[in-house]
Amino acid sequence: MFAGRRRRALITIVATTATVAAGLVTAVSAQAATGCQVAYQAGSSWPGGFTANITITNLGDPINGWRLGWSFTAGQAVTQSWGFTANPASGNVVATNASYNASIPTNGSVGAGFNGSWNNSSNPAPTSFTLNGTVCTGSTTGPTGGATTAPTTRATTAPTSRATTPPTTGGPSQPQTGLVGWATQGGGTSGGGSAGSTTVTSASALTTAMAGTNAAVIRVSGTISCSGMLRVGSNKTILGNSGATISGCGLNVASASNVIIRNLNFTGWDDDAINVQYSTRVWIDHNSFSNGYDGAVDIKRASDYVTVSWNRVFNHDKNMLLGHSDDNAGEDVGHLRVTYHHNWFDGTNQRNPRVRFGNPVHVYNNYYGNVGSYGVASTMNAGVLVEGNYFENTDDTYHLGEGSSGAGSLVARNNHFVNSPAGQTGGSVAGIPYSYQLDTASGVKASVTSGAGAGRISV
Repeated sequence: MFAGRRRRALITIVATTATVAAGLVTAVSAQAATGCQVAYQAGSSWPGGFTANITITNLGDPINGWRLGWSFTAGQAVTQSWGFTANPASGNVVATNASYNASIPTNGSVGAGFNGSWNNSSNPAPTSFTLNGTVCTGSTTGPTGGATTAPTTRATTAPTSRATTPPTTGGPSQPQTGLVGWATQGGGTSGGGSAGSTTVTSASALTTAMAGTNAAVIRVSGTISCSGMLRVGSNKTILGNSGATISGCGLNVASASNVIIRNLNFTGWDDDAINVQYSTRVWIDHNSFSNGYDGAVDIKRASDYVTVSWNRVFNHDKNMLLGHSDDNAGEDVGHLRVTYHHNWFDGTNQRNPRVRFGNPVHVYNNYYGNVGSYGVASTMNAGVLVEGNYFENTDDTYHLGEGSSGAGSLVARNNHFVNSPAGQTGGSVAGIPYSYQLDTASGVKASVTSGAGAGRISV
């Protein structure tokens, strides 16, 4: 659906403090502290449909398994969800957790969301929520059963109006350039941290510096000419000085963890520019890729917790493959969780990215300009959220399945289209567990073209 047909709406409701009715949830003991908070935000709407995001915060004792209840009062219904299943999907809705987000620790939160249908005349936000039967109104229950604070509810509704671009779900005036996304999970990604830096100017010196698991900060200076793949060990930060280039070869992050690769120009590689396999906690940021043989950034073989941000790919065909084979489900299911944000796919052809098995894979605030074959493909039961991107002169923006690979799931929201159609969607996608700020899609082209690629940051 083209952006010009959408309507702008922002509905936010926050429910705070909580009391528990006796006997509602038999699994909770009389002494257990219970309480919850729910934030509901409807970010955009169009004729017949809308999108909403839900954040559940557990204020009481840890829970394992949740049911979130609310009432639609104007005939709305959940049509596509991520992070839960809804049964029933209309009226008095009951949303049940997905397998990966069943546990919510004390003061922990989980995110979920859905696409819904509405009658185009009224779309009121739910006025209250229950979590496992507990009314979410904001603090834990006191020892005598009374709420420790008085219930408070706030709701704001912005006027609904026509918009030529999908509205933002809330973003900063300047895009985020620090570490965001999946690489913040699993303990986070710090690379070599505060270790002293070593400057290298040759392939042999770079190979030596990247070996082993000791923490190291490695600065690349000038052009390093090489062939094949150079192995990267754990706990490494690899930074390019101004103009630093790796020509003819690539970096192989294999069976490693906690790796950062930033501010490098890759050109003419004879295999992959960056290959990530059997590795976790990897951040690939502000690099440029052009004129290579195979993948610019390929991530495969059970790799996990990876962020690919602010990179530019141009004069290249096969760009970013996630999951290398249809028959590798045994290793890949439950892994391959990657965030792609603020990347510039500059006249590229395919795999921007192509995804197998990973769920959720988050593709947000990227700029697709004059892309040839296709933008995003979700295959082999993957779950991909395509959010807040700018598609220009791209005939096939996103779709399900690719080649002989079966379809995955894909949810799209808040994207901006110029001479490009909305793509194919279907299924549900797991919720995003980390916080992020979504930039307005219509402004993504300007911010990404001015900020993506090597040489755009100080290191």
